[in-house]
Amino acid sequence: MDSDEFIRLVSRRAHVPEDQARELTRTAMLTLAERITGGEARHLAGVLPAEIAPPLVPPEDVAQKFGVAEFVRRVSERAGVDETVARRGVAAVFMTLREAVPGTEFQDVMSQLPNEFQNI
Repeated sequence: MDSDEFIRLVSRRAHVPEDQARELTRTAMLTLAERITGGEARHLAGVLPAEIAPPLVPPEDVAQKFGVAEFVRRVSERAGVDETVARRGVAAVFMTLREAVPGTEFQDVMSQLPNEFQNI
């Protein structure tokens, strides 16, 4: 899957314009990089299109511990959207990630997140 297709899918799933989907994707990837280990973020970046992967370069190798509500709040703040739009965007990004990366890589990412991320 190329980056344009990824953004189109996020846009359609989140019910937002493509430019907003691009920003939601960027901020969700940045937030995901804070939430998973540096090694896992780098692995995920290695299987994503180059235009989507850069925010996954983590500032630290240690994952921060926070749940879905904080994840959505950070995306909302960074993308400049309300939390309802951010939640739809995060769900759309995760759904698209599931399709865009090999199954084992997606499961490796999800294994580092609390179970509540399964239901976003």
